[in-house]
Amino acid sequence: MEFVKLAIPDVVLVKPKVFGDPRGYFFEIWESRKFAAAGIDAAFVQDNYSRSVQNTLRGLHYQIKQPQGKLVRVTHGEVFDVAVDMRKSSPSFGRCVTAVLSADNKQQLWIPPGFAHGFYVLSESAEFFYKCTDYYAPEHERTLRWDEPKLAIPWPLKGAAPILSAKDQQGKSLADADRYP
Repeated sequence: MEFVKLAIPDVVLVKPKVFGDPRGYFFEIWESRKFAAAGIDAAFVQDNYSRSVQNTLRGLHYQIKQPQGKLVRVTHGEVFDVAVDMRKSSPSFGRCVTAVLSADNKQQLWIPPGFAHGFYVLSESAEFFYKCTDYYAPEHERTLRWDEPKLAIPWPLKGAAPILSAKDQQGKSLADADRYP
């Protein structure tokens, strides 16, 4: 596995070593010693899986209490993935990093606690897998505006407005959003 720190170095792109032959392929998605050696010493407690149609935008979500670190990957299709630093004391507060994750590239993204997360579906549909370091706590969940002007996220929208949930339509601006210390 190769661990690539992004522009916000706490967010890490994980590139697997894929072993292929005429039967197909094999690769590791999680090995605690390798992740710990790369500075990701996470204990996962919950796995989530979603399926979304093209032009769906999910996010930007975070939990103000019980913050979740997430190791995310796409098992079918392709998404544009975004992590936003919501840690007020961080030098990268209010900045975002992006990556394209797909079933074809088999890459994963480590998003540590303290970040808002979201993704936009580029393919006809996408199936998305999340490993989380804390339990889902809806009473602590917050939503940051996906189109927050201060973030200037380069969403690769395909002409039409994104498909949003009611919750995501009500996201708060960065100035009004709850933040981590």
